[in-house]
Amino acid sequence: MGLSSICLFTIFIRLVFPFFFFNFTIANFTASSMPPLCHDDERSALLQFKENRISGDFYAWKFDCHPTMASWKPEEGNVDCCSWDGVHCNKNTGHVIKLDLSHSCLFGSINSSSSLFKLVHLEWLNLALNDFNSSEIPPEIINLSRLSYLNLSGTSLSGQIPSEILKLSNLVSLDLSLNDVPGGRLELQKPSFVNLVEKLSNLKTLDLGDVSIRSMIPHNIANLSSSMIIFLRNCELQGRIPSSLGNLSKLLHLDLSLNELQGELPVSVGNLHSLAELDLSANFLSSEWPISIGNLSSLKELDLSQNRFFGELPISMGNLGSLKELDLSQNGYVGPFPVPPPGTIHYLASNNNLTGEIPSWICNLNILESLVLSHNNLSGLLPQCLGNFSDELSVLDLQGNNFFGTVPNTFIKESRLGVIDLSHNLFQGRIPRSLINCSKLEFLGLGDNQISDTFPSWLGTLPNLNVLILRSNIFYGIIKEPRTDCGFSKLRIIDLSNNRFTGTLPSKSFLCWNAMKIVNTSELRYLQDVLSPYGQTSNDILSTYDYSMTMNSKGRMMTYNKIPDILAGIILSNNSFDGAIPASIANLKGLQVLNLQSNNLLVELTFLEFFNVSDNHLTGLIPQGKHFATFDNASFDGNSGLCGRPLSKGCESNETPANEDHTEGSEESLFSGASDWKIILIGYAGGLVAGLVLGFNFSTGIIGWILEKLGTQQKATRRRRRRRN
Repeated sequence: MGLSSICLFTIFIRLVFPFFFFNFTIANFTASSMPPLCHDDERSALLQFKENRISGDFYAWKFDCHPTMASWKPEEGNVDCCSWDGVHCNKNTGHVIKLDLSHSCLFGSINSSSSLFKLVHLEWLNLALNDFNSSEIPPEIINLSRLSYLNLSGTSLSGQIPSEILKLSNLVSLDLSLNDVPGGRLELQKPSFVNLVEKLSNLKTLDLGDVSIRSMIPHNIANLSSSMIIFLRNCELQGRIPSSLGNLSKLLHLDLSLNELQGELPVSVGNLHSLAELDLSANFLSSEWPISIGNLSSLKELDLSQNRFFGELPISMGNLGSLKELDLSQNGYVGPFPVPPPGTIHYLASNNNLTGEIPSWICNLNILESLVLSHNNLSGLLPQCLGNFSDELSVLDLQGNNFFGTVPNTFIKESRLGVIDLSHNLFQGRIPRSLINCSKLEFLGLGDNQISDTFPSWLGTLPNLNVLILRSNIFYGIIKEPRTDCGFSKLRIIDLSNNRFTGTLPSKSFLCWNAMKIVNTSELRYLQDVLSPYGQTSNDILSTYDYSMTMNSKGRMMTYNKIPDILAGIILSNNSFDGAIPASIANLKGLQVLNLQSNNLLVELTFLEFFNVSDNHLTGLIPQGKHFATFDNASFDGNSGLCGRPLSKGCESNETPANEDHTEGSEESLFSGASDWKIILIGYAGGLVAGLVLGFNFSTGIIGWILEKLGTQQKATRRRRRRRN
């Protein structure tokens, strides 16, 4: 080889070889730094789990869920399960360590053969808010021995919690709540709560809400010394709260509500200096104000409602300076109105025996969102600041007290008030015109006072007004027909009974009340105001304020503790209206209750195309003349107590029509006198009103039954959504 060849070779080695070496090194480095693909057996297990558990659009309507597993489509080249929605893998090993399928439209039983239990490297599993069709938790859960986080809340599980779950010693978070379903509920009895506390001592979060425990709170609960969150709501816990609870020094949130706990709150609770939320509501606890609570300087939410606490409340709660939510409702507290900390957001103290006036310091609570002091013995004048002291106030409920004087005319522009209930007091004067500033107002209750005014047609400009209660006051004069804009387009319930209104019924107004023209049964909900929580970790005890009201049915006051949004009613009884019942009422197809009793109205229901009240318990004289003469005998069959035309049975001249009350579920008497029949429930057929059924048994019976069945589910759904956020 010549010298020139050697030189060229040397130059090649020096220039080209480093390039190849650099690329080889980079290639090796890149290959070693790339995360491995998921393992074949784990991908197969995931696909097998998907195969029988996804229901797609069928179930999405119920929980508004998202079908996460629908994106798992390996046939489209997406074979790496570590990139699938809800799946997370270890970057070094490629094993699936985290599976988040919460709210993913899963439906179907889960059993011992489920491929889920083949994912033995799982450390984090969230299947919350799905439906496993009343399945039991399979004992094969023990295969997932590496789990530190397990969330099976709201998954329609039932039966005994298996003892194998107590062998998951790495668990730091366990949530089995919201599994109270028609098919049963989860139970923790064999093993017991004592066993769980003993075995899972590393838990930082424990939520067994709605799990049937049926025992006392064990003294060894102090074993959970690392716990920061303990929710034991509605677990059928009994007996006293053990003093050992005070040893949980790291505890931030404690919920023992809706149980059967008795006795006094142990003094040791005052040792929980980190506690931010304490919920003891709906128990049988009984004592004077627990002094130990004054030591909880970090407390932000305190709920002692629905217990048997008694005595006077401390006038200065200064030690609770961090308090945001305070609920003392439904106890036996007496004495003057207590001062909450200045940072209070929700203040609820209804259904006690508090006395005295609302002091002027209330004006300092400038971030208050709800003030509920209903059903006490408070009295005096309202502070003039009450309409403008807080830009955030959304609920003002002072009903059922002895306040007098005029309602302050200080409601501010752009007010956030959605509820104002001042009914059952002694207020006089006129309705304050500054209410026109409350553009978000949905519920206005001024019934059972001594207010003297004409009909407040100007309230019709409020765009969200659903309920207007002016019953039992001194309102007078005629209700004028609207001139231009209709107004009251969202109104569903109006009660003007027991006043001094005169003149004819405003037929054009009935054409304007658009909300009553709609029959909406697609989703049953309550009329309520949502109370914002102080933080994302708060549960939903104070999350809503339900509107409530009473309506008069044949001299009986029917109470609605919750108002369904499908209820529409017009109650105009006990006034001095005259003239004909306008046919425009027939346009209100969503109307369920129309009470016109004790007025001077004529019977001219000429808009009726069909009428049938057969097979009820109706008695008395059928109204004579006019349109009733056009209905045949069959319209009144099965009512042995009815008499008069068109029936052949006449009424004796000295007969006094009966006025019988019947048990709930039957219909009340339709014709119990010449005017009593005017309590009517309007239905429709063929686009026109179809029939008349008397009384409020429909609304208090059928609707009440529906609400009872759906109330728990709705509350659980709210809590689920908040947890998802």
